[in-house]
Amino acid sequence: MTPADAESFAWLPPTCAYRLVAEGEDLPPWHHLICGDPKAVHKAGISQAGRMLAEDAVDEDDWEEHIIFRVG
Repeated sequence: MTPADAESFAWLPPTCAYRLVAEGEDLPPWHHLICGDPKAVHKAGISQAGRMLAEDAVDEDDWEEHIIFRVG
């Protein structure tokens, strides 16, 4: 994925660096490329770490109630 691809991914959050760059916006101060601290995103409360479920943790009938993101 590159910033040029971002507009084709409507599901990207408004804080996504690819989306921000594609839209000509600045990265937020907590972004590791700006502040140099990879943990700043967690300190800012923006990270989704610990808030996600694996797809096999949700019954298939309940998927519509969850955001689904596949890696790979």
